[in-house]
Amino acid sequence: MAIATLTLNPALDLTTCTEKVRPGHKLRCTAPRFDPGGGGINVARVATHLGGRATAVFPSGGPAGATIVALLEAQRVPILAVPIAGATRESFTVDEGRPGDQYRFVLPGPELSADELAKLLDALFGVAEADHIVVSGSLPPGCDPAILKRIAERCRQSGVKLAVDTSGSALAACEGARAWLIKPSLREVADLLGRAIASEAEEMAAARELHDRGFAEIVVISLAERGALLAGEGRELRLPAIPVEAKSTVGAGDSMVAAITLASARGKAIEDALRYGIAAGAATLMTPATELARKEDVERLYAGTVS
Repeated sequence: MAIATLTLNPALDLTTCTEKVRPGHKLRCTAPRFDPGGGGINVARVATHLGGRATAVFPSGGPAGATIVALLEAQRVPILAVPIAGATRESFTVDEGRPGDQYRFVLPGPELSADELAKLLDALFGVAEADHIVVSGSLPPGCDPAILKRIAERCRQSGVKLAVDTSGSALAACEGARAWLIKPSLREVADLLGRAIASEAEEMAAARELHDRGFAEIVVISLAERGALLAGEGRELRLPAIPVEAKSTVGAGDSMVAAITLASARGKAIEDALRYGIAAGAATLMTPATELARKEDVERLYAGTVS
């Protein structure tokens, strides 16, 4: 059993800290930390750290792309990096003081040619023994969101479970795709449906609507500090968050998707998979900057939900 992830718009994440963010001033910062970033890459990192087999497929170009490759190799995350003509983007996070606010700056990334996209999909479906595929993160500029339906169709033909974690026009394009699972946030669902979602009953109704409109067999909506809910496979479920001291929100959603997918690949029931996902998200909240979940934290937090 193996997992393959696709990141169409990866980023080299730079994180630093300054005492106070003020306009018009030189802001003296701490030494930067560099991490390989992008939804699918983060999913592969977390799944690998949790003991799973996960291969990250992504486009790579320029110095930032080369650095991402080197960082993932150092972390022993299996990769299939597809060379592209453009330069992989960078993003940066600035933490203000201790404690303080966190500022996240995200650049758009390069456009991908039709040939580069075709090579990425060939690499994705060429991952040996992959029975779960995760497509996570934003689309690069100019990319037709219909690519997600193309991926979903190929997954159905191959008998592979597809999980999608995206937003905006890419999430809207998943209608009718019938993926195995999607995991939008509550804000993303409200934006998609064009209405406020003000109660728990409305939250579950929104999840049912996405399921009924063919977005996925299983709809998981993350509710931040209130946990997550699930609709699909003939059941509805709401689980609370695990209270932890949050140091950074970066990668928490990716960690949830990684753990849910890994638990499914290991044959766990969907409720257990969601509990594992919530534990992984909470474990990532406990880590600073762009660091992701630590296995020992995930296992400890998960054990507390089933005892």
